[in-house]
Amino acid sequence: MVMAIMSAYTTRSMAQADELQQLALNIEKLTQFKAILSDMKKGYAIYQQGYGLVSNISKGNFDLHHVYLTGLMAVSPAVRNNPRVAQIIEQQSGLMNEYKRYAMCFRQSGSFAAGELAYFERVYGQLIHQSNINADQLADVATAGKLRMSDDDRLTAIERIYSQSSDQLQFLRWFNRKAILLSLGRSKDLQDTRMLKSLYGLK
Repeated sequence: MVMAIMSAYTTRSMAQADELQQLALNIEKLTQFKAILSDMKKGYAIYQQGYGLVSNISKGNFDLHHVYLTGLMAVSPAVRNNPRVAQIIEQQSGLMNEYKRYAMCFRQSGSFAAGELAYFERVYGQLIHQSNINADQLADVATAGKLRMSDDDRLTAIERIYSQSSDQLQFLRWFNRKAILLSLGRSKDLQDTRMLKSLYGLK
């Protein structure tokens, strides 16, 4: 009986020792988990700070780019008020007026065959086409929100358009003078020459 009691006591003591040992292990694991959670929390805080910093830098970078690109879409007074813009428009108007006037004069003169008049129209048509391209390019360069260009690029483009427009107008005038001389050279007599000069606005 005593042996049975002692055996039971020993078994119970061993069980309690096992429970105490398991409890100690559990406390140790819990302490480790707390340390891991603490490290994770610190790591997450560092991540959040780093992400926030990167996000802010990235946003700041985007804002800078946005301001820069928006600025490129704007047209400054230096571009808008450039005297070349008005000169190009004047040249375009002059080209249209002179083309219409002399195309009509050459038809009325009686100096040219139908094939020659058709050739004149083709030359005029090409000039008008090029002039329209210039007008479109000028509108794009001088209008806000059309193209992303710096002021220097816009001013360079305006100078190029002005040069092309000048060349076209000069060519038109040279072409018309040649045609007028050919018409006068074909006049039959003095009266015919006077009539043609009057038609062309010559003295």
